[in-house]
Amino acid sequence: MKRSFLILLTCTVLTTWAQLPQKNYALTNANLFNGIENRITTGAVIYVKAGKIEKIGKAGEAIPKEYEIIDCQNNYVIPGMMDVHTHIDNLESAKRALLSGVTTFRTAGVDAYQDVSLRELAKANRVAGPDVVPAGVFVTPNPGGSILADPRLGVLINGVNSDEELKLLVNVNIDRGAEVIKTRGTERAGLPETDPRQQSYTQRQLKVIIDEAAKRNVPVMIHAHGDEGARAAVLAGARSIEHGTFLSDETLRLMKEKGCFLVPTYITLEDLTKPGGDYSGAVLELRGRFMMPAAEKVFRKAHALGVKIATGADNDYTPNSTSRVALECEHFVRMGMTPFEAIQAATVVSAELLGIQSRTGRIQAGYEADLVVLPANPLEDIRALQDALIVMSNGHLALKRLPFGKE
Repeated sequence: MKRSFLILLTCTVLTTWAQLPQKNYALTNANLFNGIENRITTGAVIYVKAGKIEKIGKAGEAIPKEYEIIDCQNNYVIPGMMDVHTHIDNLESAKRALLSGVTTFRTAGVDAYQDVSLRELAKANRVAGPDVVPAGVFVTPNPGGSILADPRLGVLINGVNSDEELKLLVNVNIDRGAEVIKTRGTERAGLPETDPRQQSYTQRQLKVIIDEAAKRNVPVMIHAHGDEGARAAVLAGARSIEHGTFLSDETLRLMKEKGCFLVPTYITLEDLTKPGGDYSGAVLELRGRFMMPAAEKVFRKAHALGVKIATGADNDYTPNSTSRVALECEHFVRMGMTPFEAIQAATVVSAELLGIQSRTGRIQAGYEADLVVLPANPLEDIRALQDALIVMSNGHLALKRLPFGKE
């Protein structure tokens, strides 16, 4: 009875929370990067209607009265960016991500199913966004307090290791709305007492997880710094390897062969080396200094091999978080990508990884109106991604800093 009452109460709150108004916009005087072509279209007009991009027009044409005009003042418009590895579990953090230009994110495990609720709020137009691809509870040998996320998980109090335990957590996650399963091939880098190269689940255990999720058409993302754990994950059928700091050439070639994506989260390793942010401590600082060159070496090889690389900042977007997708893209360029490739990593490639490339990730008629206005040409200076002037998500104007002057 209590559980039924809570579900009813939650549904009532979601249905009574006022929807955001869906306006029509015409973004004029836009220098447009559509996400696909390695060029800028000057003088573009972007029409937004019912949350989607209606059409792309040209300068000088008459704007119908039903559109609210937003003058981009010859600034640069790109598709909304994606963070495919984050741990956002609350509205405030989601808003911080949105204001940084992230209009879609995939979670990499949260304590309960807050990410599912965030997804539903965005889908129902209760919040501007970002859109969410939720993972629910991390499938890990020691889930800790996450067993409180659902009464069915209480039997996992002593760990998640047997085939039946692994299958149970996978299915409860999917029952609760997860669209991806997050599990691990190796230990963490962000804890001083663990070695990130140490393999955790075996290839056989990972295959149990992946096969169980596949029965319900759900992909699996696998945390793996060390090569042994990562190789096991790729052989088991991972959709993506998260981090991949110590990958061998052989494992990278295997990823290319099998179409497995790499999400380096390089910016998080930098966070280990600096005070503040999400991580601190002497052990972690030294570890980060050691891991950063190794990760850069892997990134350069992966890029040269043509492994698909997507962007993840691997943080909670707390007030103290310093990791951002825009900074990850700057590192991508420093490590050998062109600005065009780096922006695509944060847009069209990430959309492909998430399986949503038919609805977002580019500025094109019929796609979701997810876009960011920047003060400079990001194809020439990738640092422009760090200064979002306007953010639109699902056609909702989440941030508008233009114009700077007053009439």
